[in-house]
Amino acid sequence: MRRFHFKHFSLYHDQSTMKVGTDSVLLGAWMRVKPTDVVLDIGTGCGVLSLMAAQKGATKIDAVDIDEPSVYEAAGNFEASRWRDKLSAYHADVRCFGFGRKYDLVISNPPFFFKSSKSEADRKSLARHSETSLSFNDLIASVRNILKPDGRFVLVLPERESKEFLSIANNNNLYIYKILNIIPIENLDVNRVNLELAFGKPEQKEASTLVLRHTDGRFTDAYYDFVKDFYLG
Repeated sequence: MRRFHFKHFSLYHDQSTMKVGTDSVLLGAWMRVKPTDVVLDIGTGCGVLSLMAAQKGATKIDAVDIDEPSVYEAAGNFEASRWRDKLSAYHADVRCFGFGRKYDLVISNPPFFFKSSKSEADRKSLARHSETSLSFNDLIASVRNILKPDGRFVLVLPERESKEFLSIANNNNLYIYKILNIIPIENLDVNRVNLELAFGKPEQKEASTLVLRHTDGRFTDAYYDFVKDFYLG
């Protein structure tokens, strides 16, 4: 087993259904974290988003996952970090999770391959397909129950699936306050979106775009600047 090394922490991700990947790293680099934030990480996998929230200064982070090996791995990664005292991992279904606590920030790289071809591996399928694990309706209902009235919900979705998700969210009084459109290679269309949602319609939403690679495959300067606080140079 080899550890994945960031600037300020390292972690294992061999046993988790959700590995370290571009989606999570970009979401973690982009999300706004306040020093007073109590955070919930839904579907934590190996715990990378929780660790990034800890590096950004959150006061307390709870991480939940329905996959038991992922929780064990995340817990080990948390214990090995400098922020072990503020990180906790729970083997739980977020639909049944809670201590009566409300969260300032909820973060998630959710199961989003809705109605698409499933992988053969049952654990990975459960983690990645919303109709077999956590549906968009269930995710939004869970967030409504645990998010403070002035809290934020931050997640990453494929651009196509985001339209259905946002329709459901709007029907539950959750609206976009901030969006990052992610383009994998210059001159191509947006394929991922990072979203920050909150209760009630904003007067104005903040929108930006990030291009990850040039047409020759080289990462853009904008990408390097975006992840500079986390990735090793």
